[in-house]
Amino acid sequence: MQRFREGIHIRTMKAKRKVEEISKEDVQAFLKKNSFVLFTVGAVVVGITLGFALRPYKMTYREVKYFSFPGELLMRMLQMLVLPLLVSSLITGMAALDSKASGKMGMRALIYYTTTTFIAVFIGIIIVLIIHPGKGSKEEFGKQQKIEQVSPADAFLDLIRNMFPPNLVGACTQQFKTKYGTRVVHVMVTVNDTIFNSTNATQEIIEITREEVIPIPGQVNGVNALGLVVFSMCFGLIIGSMKEQGQVLRDFFDSLNEAIMRLVAIIMWYAPVGILFLIAGKIVEMDDLTQMGGQLGMYTITVIIGLMIHALLILPTLYFVITRQNPFIFIAGLLQALITALGTSSSSATLPVTFKCLEENNKIDKRVTRFVLPVGATINMDGTALYEALAAIFIAQVNNMEMNFGQILTISITATAASIGAAGIPQAGLVTMVIVLTSVGLPTDDITLIIAVDWFLDRLRTTTNVLGDSIGAGIVEFLSRHELRSKDVEMGNSVLEEKERKKPYKLISQESDFENDKRKHSESNM
Repeated sequence: MQRFREGIHIRTMKAKRKVEEISKEDVQAFLKKNSFVLFTVGAVVVGITLGFALRPYKMTYREVKYFSFPGELLMRMLQMLVLPLLVSSLITGMAALDSKASGKMGMRALIYYTTTTFIAVFIGIIIVLIIHPGKGSKEEFGKQQKIEQVSPADAFLDLIRNMFPPNLVGACTQQFKTKYGTRVVHVMVTVNDTIFNSTNATQEIIEITREEVIPIPGQVNGVNALGLVVFSMCFGLIIGSMKEQGQVLRDFFDSLNEAIMRLVAIIMWYAPVGILFLIAGKIVEMDDLTQMGGQLGMYTITVIIGLMIHALLILPTLYFVITRQNPFIFIAGLLQALITALGTSSSSATLPVTFKCLEENNKIDKRVTRFVLPVGATINMDGTALYEALAAIFIAQVNNMEMNFGQILTISITATAASIGAAGIPQAGLVTMVIVLTSVGLPTDDITLIIAVDWFLDRLRTTTNVLGDSIGAGIVEFLSRHELRSKDVEMGNSVLEEKERKKPYKLISQESDFENDKRKHSESNM
């Protein structure tokens, strides 16, 4: 006991001494270094306060839209950068690695994505079965709207079709989506009269017409991120294998990536203002929470608990077990990306900020971030998978339907697959929910029961998605450190050879001496 007291006393004295040693310059340096994060956190607090302060004034829909306009501008700015950033980062990331290194890195990333998504689905199912938020009657919900039906088979085929877009320019603005039409089918039926009249056996042909639903090709607006990711990965690998011939293209995409990141640094100064108005506008716009039923309230709490367990317990534990480093220091470096995800409700729109946080704050190798983050933002949706599995079982509970083990297993598999197909856009999870509900025969119109709170839960699951992608980048970098070091040595030799030929060879690795030389001339502190 005496030793314990002495230990506490020594630590207290050390902490006191450190506090006394803090100078005015130290405080200024801290504020300067963390100004972005502090402004962003402040914007969230002010946005929430302003939103609730304006609610009593009962603003019209038009007034709310005008009020939210600065936030809409931030969304448009970030979405403007997503397309060039996604393509340039993936191409340069793949070109900087040989096929063996990229194959290993890709396999590690894929195992991580699959594992965390299955864990998220498992947590969602366990939490909803324990808490049972759907207990009660369906009458407490309001009127239901009609939801467009989707065939799970067509949705899965659409996912594969979107991986190979026939027009790359079209893929920048549109995705393929199967739509449904009807056609009239004429069936000729022969009727034998002997059934009715035994004396005169005659045959009569009757024509029966019926309508059948058929799938027809269609398009929906939105970036086909999956198709661009597949193309960029293949294109980057080819450029990497072309050596000197591909150098011009490699330099072009490297410069494009650098230019986009500098644009991101400028937009970041506007981000706190945009986030403030996005959050305040949503709070002003939302329905009266006092009218929310008990079931919906319990459902919201259940989703929040599931997401918190996954984001604050499972992911940090996974990071610590693999890297043996403090996960919360790593997460602290991502604070601005997480708050941007909370404000924008889009993992794709948050991608530029996530790049900046990982590369500058957490010093993750650019070759890893450029490969892992764009792929992660497209296919790794832990929060969405957890939410879809949980929401499907909640809807079953509301309808007093008992789920057997087979149905729960079906929900877990389809929720995992559907989350991959969920584009990184706001409320895309609601669209893919139709697939999950159809797979176990639940009424798809019941999705409208949870729409009232989806805007809020969508923000939380997007934040979880961004955290999952970022921790994945940290884990993949740690596991790929030997390949990256050996590649650095090879690239170092290449630089010496190229210098002799007077052909500069540019690296994108962060920690090499050759890069430091280049950085003095070409990079500014962002």
